Amino acid sequence: MLGCGQMTQDELKALVAREALKQVVEDAVVGVGSGSTVNQFIDALASIKGRIEGAVAASEASAERLRKHGIRVFDLNSVNELPVYIDGADEITEHLHMVKGGGGALTREKIVAAVARKFVCICDASKLVGVLGKFPLPVEVIPMARSHVGRELRKLGAHPELRENYRTDNGNLIIDCHGLTIVDPPRLEADLNNIAGVVCNGIFARRAADVLLLGAPTGVTTRLKSG
Repeated sequence: MLGCGQMTQDELKALVAREALKQVVEDAVVGVGSGSTVNQFIDALASIKGRIEGAVAASEASAERLRKHGIRVFDLNSVNELPVYIDGADEITEHLHMVKGGGGALTREKIVAAVARKFVCICDASKLVGVLGKFPLPVEVIPMARSHVGRELRKLGAHPELRENYRTDNGNLIIDCHGLTIVDPPRLEADLNNIAGVVCNGIFARRAADVLLLGAPTGVTTRLKSG
């Protein structure tokens, strides 16, 4: 454990981002997610960029940040294997089930996570929760299906809200679902994906994280997926 005294949330993110460098496989491509904690990781990754082949980015914003640091960005289709994927979370449980997509990159994040042999989640302790759902669950939707999906989400007990003036990197809409208590994340993840017009949803349970690096005022702790 790394002692860190009293630190701000940004300082905790930077600490856990630096700790994540230990998970990076040398001379290989690393998968990189998106969000504020991942931005800190990309900045830290620049310090070892000569020891990696490059990166696959789960968002256009992350790809741009990587390129600014002189890190080569690969298209996922051109990569034969991805030893590790590192990303943040909006919420995560003890079982390493997550809600992600506050930044809107959930579909690409889920694709890169599916390819990676190991998924490492990095976040500060405020993201660790007993039950998922307090953070609004993002659902990426084909534009013509917006109203249909909204009606189906209400049937599941959600209070859907269209994310205003927003399009994903894939050109789709995001509906944020408020008021859910997600007691069975794998089941709800599958149920949501079965709604016609849903591209992807922000529950990461069928492909949960393998490792959680959690930054807290007492330091960075490592948790592994059980089972």
